[in-house]
Amino acid sequence: MSGARGNPATVEDCLRVGAGFSQGDRNWIAEEFTPLDARLAAFPADGTELEVSVKNREAKGQKITLECWIAGRPKIVTTSSEEDLKAGLHDVRDDLRRRLNDAKTRQEPRRNRHLRDTGLPEPEPLDEAALLAGDDEPAGKTGSTA
Repeated sequence: MSGARGNPATVEDCLRVGAGFSQGDRNWIAEEFTPLDARLAAFPADGTELEVSVKNREAKGQKITLECWIAGRPKIVTTSSEEDLKAGLHDVRDDLRRRLNDAKTRQEPRRNRHLRDTGLPEPEPLDEAALLAGDDEPAGKTGSTA
């Protein structure tokens, strides 16, 4: 998709804070996630959602999770076990950016009809009678080597 239909998605429009964060945390988290705006802009805002949550905040073993839903695509989940909250947020942000880039490059070829339309060749039918009789090669495939 070269551009979003309608309004392009931004972190500001799509971000929700989940467990472990308050609405007061949302603004500074959105600022930390602004590097995602460039990648999210390829998707429509009304079909894109981000949710960040944390378990055991500020404690040993805290786990930060960032989930991304984009219409027509599988959900992407990134996690971090960084002990520093800010470092963990940067970790999930950067991982999501990498995964969005990977998903974008895995799309089918767009401007090369030959690559898009060409499939694998159809397999040739086997001569079952020849296989049951114990012949090494199916009928019609024999040849001489001289």
